[in-house]
Amino acid sequence: MRLILTLNCGSSSAKYQLYDWDRKIPLAKGIVERVTVGGSFINHEVPGRKPHIKEEECPSHREAIGLIMKTLKETNVLEDLSLICGVGHRVVHGGEKLTHSVPITEDVLNTFEGLKELAPLHNPPNILGIRAAMEIFPSCPHVAVIDTAFLSTMPPESYIYAIPYEWYEKYGVRRYGFHGTSHLYVSRRAGVLLDKAIKETNLITCHIGNGVSFTAIKNGEAYDHSMGLTPLEGLVMGTRSGDIDPAIVSYISERESLTAKEVVNLLNKRSGLFGITGRYTDLRDILKTVTTYPRSKLAVDIECHRMKKYIGAYIALLGRVDAIVFTAGAGELAWELRENCLRGMEELGIKLDIERNKRAVSRNHEFLISSDDSKIKVFVIPTDEELVMTEDTVAIIEGRYDIPSRFTYSFESKNYINRMREEAYQREVKCEK
Repeated sequence: MRLILTLNCGSSSAKYQLYDWDRKIPLAKGIVERVTVGGSFINHEVPGRKPHIKEEECPSHREAIGLIMKTLKETNVLEDLSLICGVGHRVVHGGEKLTHSVPITEDVLNTFEGLKELAPLHNPPNILGIRAAMEIFPSCPHVAVIDTAFLSTMPPESYIYAIPYEWYEKYGVRRYGFHGTSHLYVSRRAGVLLDKAIKETNLITCHIGNGVSFTAIKNGEAYDHSMGLTPLEGLVMGTRSGDIDPAIVSYISERESLTAKEVVNLLNKRSGLFGITGRYTDLRDILKTVTTYPRSKLAVDIECHRMKKYIGAYIALLGRVDAIVFTAGAGELAWELRENCLRGMEELGIKLDIERNKRAVSRNHEFLISSDDSKIKVFVIPTDEELVMTEDTVAIIEGRYDIPSRFTYSFESKNYINRMREEAYQREVKCEK
């Protein structure tokens, strides 16, 4: 039995999945929340069982990973730590130096350290998680799977800002983009559903969760992307503003007696859907109140307006689009958002099937939601970033990994099926009946 552990360490959390590589199934997944801040607890899920929740203080990521290992043993998922033959780590920012998954060495960690200013909220906890895991598994191969890697194929006209060029040369100010692992997974799955070689496929992939990013994919590679130097640019998000006039920063700074850094913090943490509604960050709460609270309706209208603008722009950039893909929490479950976003785009070749779209509300199944005569297909594809991390880790350990544009994943096979997801979906269908 060969087991792969994947870890995604945030500033106050540690997400994980344990995957049986030989049987090609996940054995368990979960998250340790409130790491370093007090009141820590683990939410541990094993397929076919009720979630296991346990409180235990984790003052650092080392204790959090220790709690994960202890929970895997206590729930009879893992008997022997030596069965773990590789650990894959999500790292948000690789900059221009690291544009594909890599074995973790001290030099690689130093590179991540040097990028902390570009990703101050993400890279530091990523690094802490890696160092903690390397202490617990000192003889195990560790691999970094980098979120910006898939987006590194963007051409200069997509990633260079119209600012003094020296800022790019001296400080690396450019568009990098994020959620790359998610966009990679759903784009490869879309190629399978279209029955087209990925190198012949043009797509618009829409990752819509608390963070939102759209990617224009040309011939299977990222061509343009909505997020920028940081995840603040682009579409309306849970608490992030997305695109604004940069002059707003100095304008509000003067009137509210705030520093530029404080204003940017508000744009990151108090804006977006929360800023518009003054109440909600979760789209589910907003959709429930659109008829009773005018600002909830306004928030949905603004978010869909921005999404429509990006889709239209990306259709213009790509020229030919084979499919639009919705993924992540709201992208997979909020049928109302998808309908509002795509309404009135028939002249661009997008015809949504209203009933198909309403039925596409499972995170365990892939759906076609466009009409049969739609020139551009529309899919809902649940993302699986952990599987990408697992496959990259195994491929690097086995010495057969290549850059994303030349690497073929198991889920690109026509015969691929995520058995756990399909079984869960069938259970959902039976419950509905």
